[in-house]
Amino acid sequence: MEQIRQDNHKLFALLSSYLNHAPDLISEAEIGEIVQGGVSVEYAFKLLLAAKFGLDILENPGDKELFHHYFDPMIHLLDLGEYEQNPYYRNIRIPSVRIGSSELKYEGYKPYEGFVCNDILQTAEGRQIPQIGFFPAEFKYPAVLEQGRIWMTVTPNEIETMKEPITDAFGHVLTFGLGLGYYAYMVSEKDNVDRVTIVEINEDVIRLFHEHLLPQFKQAKKIQIVHADAFEFARTHLDQDSYDYVFTDLWHDVSDGIDLYLQMKQIERQHPGTRFSYWIEKSIQCYI
Repeated sequence: MEQIRQDNHKLFALLSSYLNHAPDLISEAEIGEIVQGGVSVEYAFKLLLAAKFGLDILENPGDKELFHHYFDPMIHLLDLGEYEQNPYYRNIRIPSVRIGSSELKYEGYKPYEGFVCNDILQTAEGRQIPQIGFFPAEFKYPAVLEQGRIWMTVTPNEIETMKEPITDAFGHVLTFGLGLGYYAYMVSEKDNVDRVTIVEINEDVIRLFHEHLLPQFKQAKKIQIVHADAFEFARTHLDQDSYDYVFTDLWHDVSDGIDLYLQMKQIERQHPGTRFSYWIEKSIQCYI
């Protein structure tokens, strides 16, 4: 078990440096050279990433074991067409506009740029395996920037990690955090969802959504936006109003999500009759 903890720590450190500082470390030309040897594009990416991490998977037994246990279930060549057919991507057009400090626009992944594409996979033996995806061509995705920093997106990661909360939602849905309205759009399209109440504290984001995105929603009549702090609203309104399903998405990633998640879990315990779910909960629980 101690060796597994060490392996988890080593891999997370390597990935953190890669994703934060050089996600476009691998080039198309490098991939092309390796696939000429008869391996798949996905396996070529794994070999290159391991080499750039300084792992010797041929001569070093420890590095070979690390590669075997982590890289195969960790790296994924994603299908451009699958995501381009997502209903939100097909039906919602993102203009390039700015309100206050919030800017709405398209951002993009370069070919072979690595990014987190799903929740952390935890194995029965305790290995924690991040999910890293890449596309073989440029991929554009909607984003909201706050003072020039990407804050809210609709990427493959959001699409994959929201599948379960979308499937499970029913009745009157309450969601903490607006983002680009992806979750609200997807659940509003469901026949078994009657209403969607969104609580958002950022007035600029609300205005961007109201003026440029909500008019494109077929089920806009189901959606109500409340300008409020999520925790204040939860403490004062969950007892007053009837909500069937509550989805919380208030954080940028695990690093700023743990404390907020734990706060909302305390509120959840006070409402046993309401179903709660949380964005990237599996990943947060791995860190906890």
